[in-house]
Amino acid sequence: MGVDLSPLIEDGLKQEIQLENLNGKKLSIDAYNALYQFLTTIRGEDGSPLMDSQGRITSHLSGLFYRTVNFLEKGLKVVYVFDGKSPELKAKEIEERRKAREEALKMYEEARAQGNEELMRKYATRAASLKTYMVEDSKRLLDLLGVPWVEAPSEGEAQAAYMALKNVTWGSVSQDYDSLLFNSPRLIRNLTVSGKRKLPNKDIYVEISPEIIETDKFLKYYGITREQLVDIAILIGTDFNIGVKGIGPKTALKLIKKYGRIEEIKDIPHLSELLPPELVNEVRKIFLEPQVKEVQNLEWRQPDEDGLIKFLCVERNFSEERVRNAIQRIKKRPAAGALDQWF
Repeated sequence: MGVDLSPLIEDGLKQEIQLENLNGKKLSIDAYNALYQFLTTIRGEDGSPLMDSQGRITSHLSGLFYRTVNFLEKGLKVVYVFDGKSPELKAKEIEERRKAREEALKMYEEARAQGNEELMRKYATRAASLKTYMVEDSKRLLDLLGVPWVEAPSEGEAQAAYMALKNVTWGSVSQDYDSLLFNSPRLIRNLTVSGKRKLPNKDIYVEISPEIIETDKFLKYYGITREQLVDIAILIGTDFNIGVKGIGPKTALKLIKKYGRIEEIKDIPHLSELLPPELVNEVRKIFLEPQVKEVQNLEWRQPDEDGLIKFLCVERNFSEERVRNAIQRIKKRPAAGALDQWF
């Protein structure tokens, strides 16, 4: 879920762009973040996900395939970054999410028994879970598309940010703001082609545009360091710690601006009990010294049309006509010279 910094992202700190502005740019995408979006939004009227004839969920494949084709057609050179082993501190968050999904699944079954499609959609979205076979299917699909992917040692968003920091990519793509904490020079949000996004748990779509947030610009605007931004996040609450009750982003910002760091804050009674120093330092280390690896020689290749048809259409029951038409859109894209030069 990431850190909620949205109240601090004022209009002047985000630049709206068109997808065409990213033509030729290499972008590292937080794969799990994207796959969860597909799992929660690509569903039927009753909330049920897309499935093949064997009952395997394919919502993630549909979203990944068609959105990636759109990116390639527009000239974006995307690389997907998958999570590795999560930090031990995230175990509690993962367990809480598991319990929430189980409760949502229970509520979904009750809504289905009542024939209430509105509630079914609501709880089905909350019950969405990314299974191991879905991750492996996604990697297979990317291989067939000729799109590179990277497995991070730990957090995918940290790896995506590091690749941008090292100029392997131009920016990192995620809906979460953790990329700023991980020091990505540019965070790209709302990277879709449709110009619309479905609001969570609501049958409402809003107009959106891709936007870029620059970490340096954000830090300078508020007159803080990256280390202080991490402390602000810890006060709010991260995937690795529970924040202080009643402390939101703006209050956390004021406290860190006043005192400099968590250990110096005097306004919160028993703060060291709420946020023990050893926990604070461990969370700081996750953001400031993340487990990442060097990545070089990313390669974009021509799509394997026969392989894609076999996987998506024969094995997963996708429409062959739609898949072939999508593949042709990539092959016809010579925007920046010959297709072979682009790949």
